[in-house]
Amino acid sequence: MNGRMRYWLAITLLVLSGSGYAEDVHFSGTLIADACVIAPGDETVELDFRGIRDQDLYANTRTPSENFEIRLTDCDLTMGNVVKVKLSGPENTAVPGALKLDAGSMASGVAIGLETASGQPLLLNQGVASYPLTAGTNQLRLRAYIQGEPAALTARTIGIGPFNASATFTLDYE
Repeated sequence: MNGRMRYWLAITLLVLSGSGYAEDVHFSGTLIADACVIAPGDETVELDFRGIRDQDLYANTRTPSENFEIRLTDCDLTMGNVVKVKLSGPENTAVPGALKLDAGSMASGVAIGLETASGQPLLLNQGVASYPLTAGTNQLRLRAYIQGEPAALTARTIGIGPFNASATFTLDYE
Protein backbone atom coordinates (compact mmCIF):
# COMPACT_ATOMS: atom_id res chain seq x y z
CA MET A 1 0.00 0.00 0.00
CA ASN A 2 2.79 2.39 0.89
CA GLY A 3 4.53 1.69 -2.45
CA ARG A 4 1.28 2.33 -4.36
CA MET A 5 0.82 5.67 -2.59
CA ARG A 6 4.29 6.75 -3.64
CA TYR A 7 3.63 5.67 -7.22
CA TRP A 8 0.40 7.70 -7.46
CA LEU A 9 1.97 10.66 -5.72
CA ALA A 10 4.82 10.66 -8.25
CA ILE A 11 2.38 10.41 -11.17
CA THR A 12 0.22 13.21 -9.74
CA LEU A 13 3.22 15.50 -9.26
CA LEU A 14 4.42 14.74 -12.78
CA VAL A 15 1.04 15.56 -14.29
CA LEU A 16 0.54 18.71 -12.21
CA SER A 17 4.00 20.14 -12.79
CA GLY A 18 3.81 22.92 -15.35
CA SER A 19 6.21 23.62 -18.11
CA GLY A 20 8.71 26.41 -17.46
CA TYR A 21 8.63 29.37 -19.79
CA ALA A 22 11.77 31.13 -20.88
CA GLU A 23 11.76 34.87 -21.39
CA ASP A 24 14.50 37.09 -22.70
CA VAL A 25 16.20 39.55 -20.39
CA HIS A 26 17.50 42.76 -21.93
CA PHE A 27 20.25 44.83 -20.32
CA SER A 28 21.27 48.28 -21.46
CA GLY A 29 23.40 51.15 -20.29
CA THR A 30 25.93 53.72 -21.36
CA LEU A 31 29.66 53.58 -20.76
CA ILE A 32 31.06 56.98 -19.88
CA ALA A 33 34.49 58.36 -19.09
CA ASP A 34 35.51 59.72 -15.71
CA ALA A 35 35.31 63.47 -15.29
CA CYS A 36 39.10 63.73 -14.86
CA VAL A 37 42.27 61.80 -15.60
CA ILE A 38 44.75 60.97 -12.84
CA ALA A 39 47.97 62.78 -13.76
CA PRO A 40 50.69 60.46 -15.08
CA GLY A 41 52.81 59.34 -12.14
CA ASP A 42 50.10 59.99 -9.55
CA GLU A 43 48.55 56.52 -9.88
CA THR A 44 50.92 55.64 -7.02
CA VAL A 45 51.54 58.32 -4.40
CA GLU A 46 54.54 57.86 -2.11
CA LEU A 47 55.12 59.76 1.10
CA ASP A 48 58.43 59.51 2.97
CA PHE A 49 58.21 60.44 6.64
CA ARG A 50 62.02 60.33 6.89
CA GLY A 51 63.43 59.72 10.37
CA ILE A 52 60.96 59.89 13.25
CA ARG A 53 62.28 59.82 16.81
CA ASP A 54 60.37 57.55 19.17
CA GLN A 55 60.96 60.16 21.91
CA ASP A 56 58.94 62.68 19.88
CA LEU A 57 56.04 60.23 19.70
CA TYR A 58 56.19 59.60 23.46
CA ALA A 59 56.12 63.36 24.06
CA ASN A 60 53.47 64.32 21.46
CA THR A 61 51.64 61.03 20.61
CA ARG A 62 51.89 61.88 16.89
CA THR A 63 54.07 63.58 14.32
CA PRO A 64 53.29 66.81 12.51
CA SER A 65 51.29 66.14 9.34
CA GLU A 66 53.01 65.61 6.00
CA ASN A 67 51.28 66.86 2.85
CA PHE A 68 50.60 64.78 -0.23
CA GLU A 69 48.38 65.33 -3.24
CA ILE A 70 46.61 63.58 -6.07
CA ARG A 71 46.73 65.59 -9.29
CA LEU A 72 43.86 65.39 -11.77
CA THR A 73 44.05 66.64 -15.36
CA ASP A 74 41.65 67.10 -18.26
CA CYS A 75 38.69 67.63 -15.92
CA ASP A 76 35.43 67.95 -17.85
CA LEU A 77 32.75 69.55 -15.69
CA THR A 78 29.95 68.18 -17.87
CA MET A 79 30.84 64.76 -16.40
CA GLY A 80 30.86 65.94 -12.78
CA ASN A 81 31.83 68.98 -10.73
CA VAL A 82 32.70 67.31 -7.41
CA VAL A 83 35.11 64.48 -6.66
CA LYS A 84 34.98 62.42 -3.47
CA VAL A 85 38.18 60.75 -2.27
CA LYS A 86 38.10 57.64 -0.09
CA LEU A 87 41.17 55.84 1.23
CA SER A 88 40.92 52.11 1.93
CA GLY A 89 43.33 49.62 3.44
CA PRO A 90 44.09 47.44 6.46
CA GLU A 91 43.03 49.24 9.64
CA ASN A 92 45.14 49.38 12.80
CA THR A 93 42.95 47.88 15.55
CA ALA A 94 44.62 49.94 18.30
CA VAL A 95 44.05 53.22 16.45
CA PRO A 96 40.62 52.95 14.76
CA GLY A 97 40.43 54.71 11.41
CA ALA A 98 44.22 54.67 10.95
CA LEU A 99 46.29 52.63 8.50
CA LYS A 100 48.09 49.53 9.76
CA LEU A 101 51.77 49.03 8.91
CA ASP A 102 52.62 46.33 6.36
CA ALA A 103 53.59 42.94 7.81
CA GLY A 104 57.25 43.26 6.77
CA SER A 105 57.78 46.49 8.73
CA MET A 106 60.33 46.47 11.53
CA ALA A 107 58.71 49.42 13.33
CA SER A 108 55.76 48.64 15.58
CA GLY A 109 53.36 50.35 17.95
CA VAL A 110 52.41 53.05 15.44
CA ALA A 111 49.77 53.68 12.78
CA ILE A 112 49.33 56.16 9.95
CA GLY A 113 46.57 58.70 10.42
CA LEU A 114 44.97 60.56 7.51
CA GLU A 115 43.33 63.96 7.31
CA THR A 116 42.21 66.62 4.88
CA ALA A 117 44.39 69.64 4.13
CA SER A 118 42.38 71.59 6.72
CA GLY A 119 43.13 68.99 9.42
CA GLN A 120 39.77 67.20 9.46
CA PRO A 121 40.21 63.46 10.21
CA LEU A 122 39.78 61.18 7.20
CA LEU A 123 38.98 57.78 8.67
CA LEU A 124 40.33 54.85 6.69
CA ASN A 125 37.61 52.78 4.95
CA GLN A 126 34.92 55.21 6.14
CA GLY A 127 35.71 58.86 5.62
CA VAL A 128 35.26 60.73 2.38
CA ALA A 129 36.81 64.07 1.46
CA SER A 130 34.89 66.12 -1.13
CA TYR A 131 36.58 68.56 -3.51
CA PRO A 132 34.91 70.93 -5.97
CA LEU A 133 36.37 70.55 -9.46
CA THR A 134 37.43 73.24 -11.88
CA ALA A 135 37.86 72.67 -15.61
CA GLY A 136 41.36 71.49 -16.50
CA THR A 137 43.79 70.61 -13.69
CA ASN A 138 42.97 70.05 -10.01
CA GLN A 139 45.04 69.13 -6.96
CA LEU A 140 43.47 67.08 -4.18
CA ARG A 141 45.49 67.88 -1.07
CA LEU A 142 45.60 65.47 1.85
CA ARG A 143 47.85 64.92 4.86
CA ALA A 144 49.20 61.94 6.79
CA TYR A 145 50.92 61.57 10.15
CA ILE A 146 52.38 58.86 12.38
CA GLN A 147 50.30 58.14 15.49
CA GLY A 148 51.54 56.09 18.44
CA GLU A 149 49.29 53.26 19.59
CA PRO A 150 47.92 54.06 23.08
CA ALA A 151 49.32 50.91 24.75
CA ALA A 152 52.74 51.35 23.10
CA LEU A 153 52.87 54.99 24.23
CA THR A 154 51.92 54.12 27.81
CA ALA A 155 54.35 51.18 28.06
CA ARG A 156 57.00 53.00 25.99
CA THR A 157 57.30 50.00 23.67
CA ILE A 158 57.31 51.61 20.23
CA GLY A 159 59.53 49.45 18.03
CA ILE A 160 62.00 51.36 15.88
CA GLY A 161 62.99 50.55 12.31
CA PRO A 162 61.80 50.98 8.74
CA PHE A 163 58.13 50.67 7.91
CA ASN A 164 55.76 50.67 4.96
CA ALA A 165 52.01 50.87 4.64
CA SER A 166 49.72 50.78 1.63
CA ALA A 167 46.28 52.22 1.01
CA THR A 168 44.13 52.51 -2.10
CA PHE A 169 42.40 55.74 -3.07
CA THR A 170 39.05 55.73 -4.84
CA LEU A 171 37.67 58.73 -6.72
CA ASP A 172 33.92 59.11 -7.19
CA TYR A 173 32.61 61.93 -9.37
CA GLU A 174 29.26 63.66 -8.96
